Amino acid sequence: MDTLSVILITYNEEKHIGKCLDSIMSVADEIVIVDSFSKDSTMDICKHYPTKVIQNKFCDFSSQRNFAMSLATKSHLLFIDADEVLSEELAAAITTLKKEGFEKEVYTLNRLTSFCGKWIKHGMWYPDKIQRLIKHGVAHWIGEVHEKLHFNKPPSKGSIKGHLLHYSYDSVGQLVEKLEKYTSIQSMQMFKEKKQATWIKIYINPVWAFFSGYFLKLGFLDGWQGIIIQYSIAFQTRRKYIKLKKLYLGDNENT
Repeated sequence: MDTLSVILITYNEEKHIGKCLDSIMSVADEIVIVDSFSKDSTMDICKHYPTKVIQNKFCDFSSQRNFAMSLATKSHLLFIDADEVLSEELAAAITTLKKEGFEKEVYTLNRLTSFCGKWIKHGMWYPDKIQRLIKHGVAHWIGEVHEKLHFNKPPSKGSIKGHLLHYSYDSVGQLVEKLEKYTSIQSMQMFKEKKQATWIKIYINPVWAFFSGYFLKLGFLDGWQGIIIQYSIAFQTRRKYIKLKKLYLGDNENT
């Protein structure tokens, strides 16, 4: 039987951390939490669970995940965010795989996101297939935001049935605030990589992002939430390239 470390990075997650931890108790042989010095009751809630908690200054998402990974001791790793919950089907599937032995080096989970009280099942947000369960030692995280796994060599791949339930934003304001933060980080990362902010990327790409998500991927079926989500994707696309353009012009006051 294989063993599993479940890894979380946290900061002010008191709203969701309890139900997240409840959902992983049946699959985790070890729970590793790296907290960025939360100012709410996150740490108090974690004390009620059998967790290994370390507080570490936040630099970027990849660095924090990699640090957390270095603390894990089990054969396989499951990365989960504090606002995510394993569905019963997903938890059962992971338990079965553990008993049988994980045959693959990386497994893809299907994330289902709730936005303003509605589960989003169309558009650019679904299906959201993400690699979150890996064999220890085969990969590390790269990227300052929207980080991804980088494998030492091409891994064997599998997928797991069920949903990773993501409780994202309760309001449009929360989404806009997060997008402003993320686009600043993204634009700076693109600037370091010497990517260019062409007029096509600033004006055409956002329009295509909205059209493809709202019409081609049926985002309109998610009601007004679908409109907001697809508009936010277009907004993010345009905003990061505008900020990148400003960096090339030497104006980084608003990035």
